[in-house]
Amino acid sequence: MRFDLMAGTAAAPLAPFTRAPVVLVFDSGLGGLTVLAEVRRARPDARLVYAADDAAFPYGALPEDVVLSRVLAVMERLIALHAPDLVVIACNTMTTLVLPALRGRFAVPFVGTVPAIKPAATATRSGLVSVLATPGTVRREYTRDLIETYAGTCAVTLVGATGLAALAEAELSGLPVADADVLAEIAPCFVETPAGRTDVVVLGCTHYPLLLARYERIAPWPVTWIDPAPAVARRMVQLLGQPIRDEIPGPILATFTSGARLTPALRAALGERGIADVALEAMPLVLQ
Repeated sequence: MRFDLMAGTAAAPLAPFTRAPVVLVFDSGLGGLTVLAEVRRARPDARLVYAADDAAFPYGALPEDVVLSRVLAVMERLIALHAPDLVVIACNTMTTLVLPALRGRFAVPFVGTVPAIKPAATATRSGLVSVLATPGTVRREYTRDLIETYAGTCAVTLVGATGLAALAEAELSGLPVADADVLAEIAPCFVETPAGRTDVVVLGCTHYPLLLARYERIAPWPVTWIDPAPAVARRMVQLLGQPIRDEIPGPILATFTSGARLTPALRAALGERGIADVALEAMPLVLQ
């Protein structure tokens, strides 16, 4: 079962559009494809650009100051190239680190993605909730503040999965991924005590829903998996308005800053998601 959250942003609703809007969905890798699917479902008329900064993937492995400067530089180029009406930051790490700086630098509205702690606390019956996220998101004070604010009566287990995003990318690229490797990443989420056991798991990285069917099959017991993507799309609609009825479905462009992982299997997977046009906007990561 899936549950979703309301994702917030500081922006106010925009003036009504008389044309299809341009929406940029941005992530360090392929995880944002889970958000892209919901964005397209909510605004099928939109002209979508999926941008993956794969030259710097994963952001969680980089120092915070490097992530900040990198995202600002890449975003500046993307906005200049595509002139989006709205940008979706389809990455928890990026949202918690960079979103205020993005809003301060650029006039375009941004919608972020944050761990779905509040709806998890509402959904749980046992009071045992796990947050499955990258080690960086687990360390963030922002995440702990969300827990303190919204889940103070719950026992929350923070699980920093070191390799799950890479496994999701590998599977999408057509590489073999063993059940045992996935189970090793998610197993710490399943906590059993005399009072009960985990019944809600927050997917705190947009890559993780790519493997949702696998989790449901191999999990020690059924739980509610909370995916933030539908709520991110709802917030986008709040800002942009409803689809233009007579507009034909808009195109989807995917652009990568490296393209090193663009295998034939990945291109096929992108095509299955409606992405026929794939471009390279080379921006190598240079560490000082």
